[in-house]
Amino acid sequence: METILITTATVTAFTGVLAFLLTLADRTIGNYGEMQITINDDKEYIVEGGDTLLASLISEQIFIPSACGGKGTCGYCKVKVLEGGGPVLPTELPWITEDELEDNVRLSCQCKVKEDMKIEIPEELFNVREYQMTVESIEDMTPEIKKLRLRFKEGEEIDFKPGQYIQLKAPIYEGNDEEVYRAYSIASPPAVKDYIDLIIGYVPGGKATTYVHKFLKEGDTVDINGPYGDFYYQDKYDNEMVMVAVGTGIAPILSILYYMRDNDIKRKARFYFGAKTPEDLFLLDEIEKLEKDLYDFEFIPTLSRVLDEHNWTGERGRVNVSLDKHIKTPEDKEAYLCGSPGMIDSVIEVLTEKGILEELIFYDKF
Repeated sequence: METILITTATVTAFTGVLAFLLTLADRTIGNYGEMQITINDDKEYIVEGGDTLLASLISEQIFIPSACGGKGTCGYCKVKVLEGGGPVLPTELPWITEDELEDNVRLSCQCKVKEDMKIEIPEELFNVREYQMTVESIEDMTPEIKKLRLRFKEGEEIDFKPGQYIQLKAPIYEGNDEEVYRAYSIASPPAVKDYIDLIIGYVPGGKATTYVHKFLKEGDTVDINGPYGDFYYQDKYDNEMVMVAVGTGIAPILSILYYMRDNDIKRKARFYFGAKTPEDLFLLDEIEKLEKDLYDFEFIPTLSRVLDEHNWTGERGRVNVSLDKHIKTPEDKEAYLCGSPGMIDSVIEVLTEKGILEELIFYDKF
């Protein structure tokens, strides 16, 4: 018994000393004090050192795109670090090309503010704002996909290009102990500025999608920031448009189509949409209206897991197979693609083999 008591007391004392040392280290070694971040040579901010550059910028209401919530798994949060930042970390290397390394590009979610820094970011990011919005409606599109309408506060509005996205904050909830941001494309018309529509699929284990599908209710308030993205409608061309999406990738394509309708843009457009079964098709009534309203628009769904009982008479197979069959000539064509990396890579392969120039292929991988 005495041995047990002595062992317990020793372990308790050791644990107490360890906790004290960790606290002391956090207050001394980890206490970097105030640091200055200079942005684009003309904007200066004082922040507490020790946090990531991404988090430090967010604390100053400067929002850098980050689809993974700062975990270093998306590669979106790139900035140029001209001074400070320390050595490039192994966690950054998979996302940064050799040219970017030579150009001082870093992942802001991995780079920590331990000294004064000078960085460069696109000027348009200073126009990104944070909004608190009301969930006006939640509609089930399929068993795994929901459409959200988020209403701005009275007097607030957003300007975005068709195809861009926002970041939605998922708060702490049962099963999730941290706030995270996730990127979702805007599905509504740019001409409508007092609400936005999002189309969000459920990903098992996904912190934001679980929040949306399992916890979020109509009437709740949510925080977003944006807009972001360099995937959007290009008005400098007049080519035939080849649009390709699967699942929730339909969102930015819808926004582009609404923009074309509202601005009476007379361009030929073909939208190839990939799904598994007829039950995975949604918003068909809305797309049918667009087929009537637009100058020369056709919707071409293609299904990869069709059974005899589906009585499906349309295109079969993956969307890249449908493209290979339909596209005959590359002349005067440009493409807009949204979906998984695998889908986009397979589609780009088909389009380039058909002769469509890579600089005329615009895409958003998620």
